[in-house]
Amino acid sequence: MRKSSTKKREIAPDPRFHDTMVTKFINTMMYSGKKSTAMKIFYEALEIVEKKTGESGHEVWRRALGNVMPSVEVRSRRVGGATFQVPTEVNPARKVALGFRWLIGYARKRNEKTMRDKLAAEVIAASKGEGAAVKKKEDTYKMAEANKAFSHFRF
Repeated sequence: MRKSSTKKREIAPDPRFHDTMVTKFINTMMYSGKKSTAMKIFYEALEIVEKKTGESGHEVWRRALGNVMPSVEVRSRRVGGATFQVPTEVNPARKVALGFRWLIGYARKRNEKTMRDKLAAEVIAASKGEGAAVKKKEDTYKMAEANKAFSHFRF
């Protein structure tokens, strides 16, 4: 390596739950630097989750995230003119990033009226092991299983 690796930035925990994961999630959800809007949407979504499930919204969100984060993924690797889908373990930081991205992305695609309703519905579904984000994780796992034969090409 030519240069030293970059330092990870310190992220301040969010004001309500004192959790850095929540801050990262809000940052991922944010559009055009509108952080206060993203925070409002997130906290209102968790309040909806609390009303619907009767549990702590933060706990349900954590469980949903755990159900969405992938453990293996496939990466393309060229070997002698052919491209193989090689299953690899997912780096912990990438695991979290993918979980966030999938949860937010599939929440945005839902049919509810407002983003807070969409996010709340997706979080509840994911915490139960259902929903599009969990399906994406399972599909990723199936792809890795199907290509297990190429795991000797790991880099």
